[in-house]
Amino acid sequence: MSEVLTFEEVLERAAQSRVINIDAEGAVLGRLATYVAKLLLMGYTVNVVNVEKAVVTGDKKMVIESYKLWLEVRTHKNPYRHAPRRPRNPIHIFKKAVKGMLPKENWRGFKAYRRLKAYVGVPEELKGKEFVKIEDTLTDKLKRLETVTIAEIAKSMGWKGVGL
Repeated sequence: MSEVLTFEEVLERAAQSRVINIDAEGAVLGRLATYVAKLLLMGYTVNVVNVEKAVVTGDKKMVIESYKLWLEVRTHKNPYRHAPRRPRNPIHIFKKAVKGMLPKENWRGFKAYRRLKAYVGVPEELKGKEFVKIEDTLTDKLKRLETVTIAEIAKSMGWKGVGL
């Protein structure tokens, strides 16, 4: 159902409709987030499905511990009321990665971020549509064998797994 394409082929295919449906299964989180941010800044609407199956490279224990560090961070203002936002849901983990790659100084990044939709699994409204995978983001060519899915990270941070 998903077709593996290069980034240029994805742009050619979506030139008419300006909507791109991406399957995140087996894609490296950071690499996928850079391509999605670039597409958003070009004016495309991007729907990303199977976000929980995207992966982060590295030792499982080290990756999960680095994400859990955010749970302990507090602020000097009032640590019980104000603290950094800590995403625990796979959708929010992915969207935070993309948001960090968009410009923050002007409305261009905000408008681009609003065109991003991320889903756990494949929703009903997108069933039957054609999905693409970006070739450069896949873990097939990685030399590093250790990966952790976003679902595993989210569950270790307290996500209940709703939507799987």
